[in-house]
Amino acid sequence: MKKKFLFYAMRGQKMCFLHVLMNAVDLDKSGYEVKIVFEGEAVTLPPVLADEKNPLYQKCLELGLIAGVCKGCASTLGVLDKIEALDLPLLTDMNGHAGVKPFIEQGYQVAVF
Repeated sequence: MKKKFLFYAMRGQKMCFLHVLMNAVDLDKSGYEVKIVFEGEAVTLPPVLADEKNPLYQKCLELGLIAGVCKGCASTLGVLDKIEALDLPLLTDMNGHAGVKPFIEQGYQVAVF
């Protein structure tokens, strides 16, 4: 059985988040199942990464590693329209926010960044 990892990104610092992307691509390349959730301040990053055509972000999109973005935080932080324009899934399973429970129930190990 293939190991599964969820990167639950909370922090909005791009430099820190790039390590999420690097680890996700590396694990995927090694045959692991990997997903990334943008939560908290991290919801502000997809528009920035898309605008600069960040190659790691683009690679994660191509590989289907982005599970989604917290709708509640995107709305609160004023980037909901930008996230919708990027056509990223909006997650609301935990009182309007992106929870880890659905992933845990599917066998994912959670790493919070």
